[in-house]
Amino acid sequence: MKKVLVEMEKLKNPNSGLGQFCINIGEQFQKLKPNDIELDFYVPAVQKNAFGEEINYVKHTPLHKIIPMSGVDYDVWHCLQQDSHYLPSNKKTKLILTIHDLNFLEKYKGSKQKRKLKSLQRRVDRADAITVISKFTEMIVRENLVLGDKPVYVVTNGNSLKVMDDAPKPAFVDFPEFIFSIGIISPKKNFHTLLPLLQHNKHLHLVIAGNNTSDYAHQIIKTAEQMKVSERLHLPGIVTEENKYWLYKNCKAFVLPSLTEGFGLPVVEAMSMGKPVFLSALTSLPEIGGKEAFYWKSFDPQLMNEVYNNGIGEFDAVRAQHSIEWSKQFSWENAAKAYLKLYAEL
Repeated sequence: MKKVLVEMEKLKNPNSGLGQFCINIGEQFQKLKPNDIELDFYVPAVQKNAFGEEINYVKHTPLHKIIPMSGVDYDVWHCLQQDSHYLPSNKKTKLILTIHDLNFLEKYKGSKQKRKLKSLQRRVDRADAITVISKFTEMIVRENLVLGDKPVYVVTNGNSLKVMDDAPKPAFVDFPEFIFSIGIISPKKNFHTLLPLLQHNKHLHLVIAGNNTSDYAHQIIKTAEQMKVSERLHLPGIVTEENKYWLYKNCKAFVLPSLTEGFGLPVVEAMSMGKPVFLSALTSLPEIGGKEAFYWKSFDPQLMNEVYNNGIGEFDAVRAQHSIEWSKQFSWENAAKAYLKLYAEL
């Protein structure tokens, strides 16, 4: 029987995007219970037993960052994210490295960007196979890293939204019509470009869920005040799963004018609810939204308003059903099966 260690460093912050990735993949592995592969989960000490007592766990320790585990007991070692501090020292252990994005290319410039690239290149050099979460990420990886003849596999993320038919209305919602977005409130999300939609549509409210204490969040609030739309802008902070489901279910549309996305999971969540989805035409978003989404090819306020209103006018029950069907291809079960297949092949 093959032995595989699944490294889940980012489980230390289970509410983060990468933390959720670890949780969803781990839960699916637990459900699938492969007969021909023994899985051990390599987790932060605080998350031991995160998937129940039937799983074999290996705990992270500070010493492992200095003296890595050899990995000699494992046929395959899978790091679920590209910046892992926990790699096997035994060169015969097959290593799979999952790369989610290269967003640091936009965030950093000069020497810091070069250091980040060099560090990632070392992990890529050590890996026997690379997996990426979108075709766009694969393209960026090939453009910026040396892969040689190393195999690259696209394994897309799944839909994490849990159906909650009895989800209560959030206390802060006292308005009838709103557009919705969710994510880390940072400049790369480009949320401020949505504010002119409130100027053009006087009845419309905008809800952006996510950490509302960042400098960029304060900048959005200040800009909304200057534009005299602050009463229709709502930044409630991080919301519960129940509140998130209600907001998806009851929003007029989902909006994401992001400048860079490795995947864009909220797009899939919104489409699974049959909602009209408006996205920037950048990076991975056209790949994930497909022909069922509407796209902003520029952030000119007039153009964004035209795309929004035309899209709302076109969207009907047939298109809603098409969106739901499109979203079904993004499944955590499918992702877990793809990883198990790769383990067996290696």
